[in-house]
Amino acid sequence: MNVRLHPHALQRITERGATESEVVATVLGGERFPAKHGRAGFRRHFAFDGEWLGRVFGSKQVLAYAEPVPDGWLVITVIVKYF
Repeated sequence: MNVRLHPHALQRITERGATESEVVATVLGGERFPAKHGRAGFRRHFAFDGEWLGRVFGSKQVLAYAEPVPDGWLVITVIVKYF
């Protein structure tokens, strides 16, 4: 299955502290849930043990919203939550 990243998603990955490999892993192996406009959401937790915006967190959750395309998924946007 092919996972492509929309330019908007690439920008959000950088802004929100995820990596491209985390997003791909989220789509391929994360929990899938329904999203608006016929899209799918994917979520997955990752160990983080680092600092983000001046605070220390032990883990992060990557959410990827994607739409199906003939050869797999096109990720539209990415959200990252820190815990």
